[in-house]
Amino acid sequence: MHPSSRVLARGLGALLVALAAGGAAQAWDDGSVPFVVSPQEVVHRMLRIAEVGPEDRLIDLGSGDGRVVIGAARRGARGLGVDIDPELVAQARDNAARAGVSDRARFEHRDLFETDLSQASVVTMYLLPEINLKLMPRLLALAPGTRVVSHDWDMGPWLPDETLSVRAPDKPVGGRNGLSYIHLWIVPAQVAGAWRARLDGLGGEWRLRIRQTYQMLDVEADESGRELVVRASRLRGREIKLVVSGLVGGRPMNLLLAGRIDGARIEGLARTFDGQTENERKWIATRVQ
Repeated sequence: MHPSSRVLARGLGALLVALAAGGAAQAWDDGSVPFVVSPQEVVHRMLRIAEVGPEDRLIDLGSGDGRVVIGAARRGARGLGVDIDPELVAQARDNAARAGVSDRARFEHRDLFETDLSQASVVTMYLLPEINLKLMPRLLALAPGTRVVSHDWDMGPWLPDETLSVRAPDKPVGGRNGLSYIHLWIVPAQVAGAWRARLDGLGGEWRLRIRQTYQMLDVEADESGRELVVRASRLRGREIKLVVSGLVGGRPMNLLLAGRIDGARIEGLARTFDGQTENERKWIATRVQ
């Protein structure tokens, strides 16, 4: 599936019947994916939820008539669209030329599974659930912070960081109740393991023990051997936030630690509140080998 004003006649009737019968959408026998229009409003929202801008390199998998890549180019980004249908690739190139963005919007006739994604800061797609799942390991291996956006279909156990719905009553298939769903994932950094940390002017040795499932964290913390309560955690690409409370240096304290992960190091700022005074101080953590 992917954006265009044209729907492949082959198999559409069967797909509609399958959807009406409650069956899951399937790829064609040759492994390709049926091609269905993405409304322009959906395209706009996909680019907006990923915050696509001039610094981005976007790769659109199954690019159809090219409207996602062309939309990204209009926002100043550089984009590559790949599609297994050479007629759609030619149509996308013509559309980019008419839009005046051929210098930033490139299209190639290629199998999406043979496409190098390593240079992408944003990956977009409107495929099928089983194709998304096959792509998931490659997407998780991309640089932390890479944004992945899918129209309608999710990626099973890897839950989206954000999901929004858009009214799309004219879309022939997909979605539910006249709505399209747009899912955003931020490729997470790998933070699982043991860490030692220090906060400027506060406490002794801090230790963090982190278990990780995709972007979901289970964190334990202590300061000089005294257990602390980790009330909340969030991992978004390379950015981590922890809400911690307990006795620090013999004083009850609440802390918000925000940091950026760079391999085996986290560095950021901690806001601390002891019931009377609020302070901001630097904190650094290093992974224990």
